[in-house]
This record gives sequence, structure tokens and C-alpha cells, in this order.
Amino acid sequence: MDVRPAIDADLARRLVDTQFPQWAGLPLRLVDPAGSDHVIYRLGEDLAVRLPRHCGAVGQAATELRWLPRLARRLPLAIPVPVAVGAPGFGYPWPWGVSRWLGGAVATVDALAGSAAAARELAGFLLALQRFPAAGGPGDSSRPLADRDEQTRAAIAEVAGTFEAEALIAGWEAALAAPAWSGPPVWFHGDFHTGNLLMTGGRLSAVIDFGGLGTGDPARDLTIAYTLLSPGTRAVFRQALAVDDATWARGRGWALATGLNAYTSYAATNPRVAAQTTRQITEALR
Repeated sequence: MDVRPAIDADLARRLVDTQFPQWAGLPLRLVDPAGSDHVIYRLGEDLAVRLPRHCGAVGQAATELRWLPRLARRLPLAIPVPVAVGAPGFGYPWPWGVSRWLGGAVATVDALAGSAAAARELAGFLLALQRFPAAGGPGDSSRPLADRDEQTRAAIAEVAGTFEAEALIAGWEAALAAPAWSGPPVWFHGDFHTGNLLMTGGRLSAVIDFGGLGTGDPARDLTIAYTLLSPGTRAVFRQALAVDDATWARGRGWALATGLNAYTSYAATNPRVAAQTTRQITEALR
């Protein structure tokens, strides 16, 4: 059952004030847009309250509280630092999180697509993440691409009037044919796209929203090559990351699968998602 509880400022205020009275006097401001998994309120100047919208995001607060403080010390870009996990209350059914506020603007294609420095910084972040010991992590949660075959082919059929279906099928089948990851499991962000990157002064400054955090095949994080970068900076990114052909092919497949899923789910009602996923799909077919 897909539960979608009503979330508003009054609920957030009551949850904060009763469970964390030390923050009761701090103002709450809705962050909009905030993404599909959480409703986010800025709490004072230094904190953020994140309330899951659906059951698929319920475990994120606990996972981030356990792992992000450890990862933060090893990563070259800032990441959220969780400070508390709240309990259900006032009819809201799930745990929720409080973390340190990270300033900055959401990264944009206009600002960073042509930046070789940004491409190298993205590669450096992923390399640092992958070097963190995977032992004791959340396990292999990367899922093989083949698990998304039926869903992706259905999405291709649905968008055939908008994108070139034959090219999509060929790209998808090439990704499915790539050899599976044979190395040890490594950490991945799991949702590494433009909307989860922040920039300050025109430079990358932070990576946010670790709801897909896990260990396994690093190919999933290569989606960023198609959501943010251009062909030239994509090549810089791949060289800096030293990605083999099979992993690169699987990464292209993840870009197609996630782009098509988001496009068919949200593009009709969200122009921002329509533009972002159109670029992602188009770039993945180059």
C-alpha cells in the first residue's frame, strides 16, 4: 500500500517542538522544490528537517545517521551531517531526520556542463567514496540492470512518439549485454544526478540526498555523466575515474533506465523534470 501522509508546516512544527524542544524557537521555512522523496523545511539558519513522503524513503534517516558522519571525513565535497532522528507522531507514521543545513544553489548544466574542473571534482568524489571500506556496509543493493528490463521496455514504448524508440532499444540492449561487475563491492551514492549537487560561486560545493546509498556495482553513479556533463567533459570525467568499457556501458544503461522512469512518471506534470530527463535520455544516446 502506497501511504502518502499529509505533511505541512504545522505538523513539522509540532514534531520538532515536542521531540527536540531545544529547537522550538527556531523558524521553519519550506524548501521548494525539495524532490520526490522528502518534504524539507529549513530550521533556523543551520538545520534542515526532512520528512519522508512515502514508505520507500523511510529508512533513510537512520542510514544517514549511521554512515554519513563516517563518510564525511573522507570525501572532498561537503555532504549532509545528520544530527538527530525523530519518531512518528501526531498521525505521521515514520521516523524523520534533522541534519546540518548545506548552503548553495542546485548545480546547473549552464554553469557546469562545460567545466573540466567540475568533471574532475565529480570523479574525485566518487573515487573517494569508492575507497571507503565496504565491509560492514549495507550490503550489495545495486541491483542488476536486468531487474529493470520489463519496466524500461514499457517506458520506451510509452515515449516512442517523443524519443527514437529504435535507438533507445539498441542502447538499452547494449547495456544489458555488458559484463556484470566482477570486482569487490564499493560504495555508491545511488542517486547521483544534477539535482543532488550544490554549487557555490560557480563551483561544486556539496553532494546531498543519500537515499540510494549502498555498496555494490559503481556503475549506477555514472548517471551524472549524462545529467550534467557535455561530451567533452564526459570524456574528462571517464578518464579521471578510469572506468572500464563494461562499467561505462552499464552506467549508460542506468542513465537510460532512470531517465525513462522519471520522464514517464513526472514529465507530464513537472516541466523541470521533463527538461532534466529529456537531456539525460538524449545525452545517453550520443
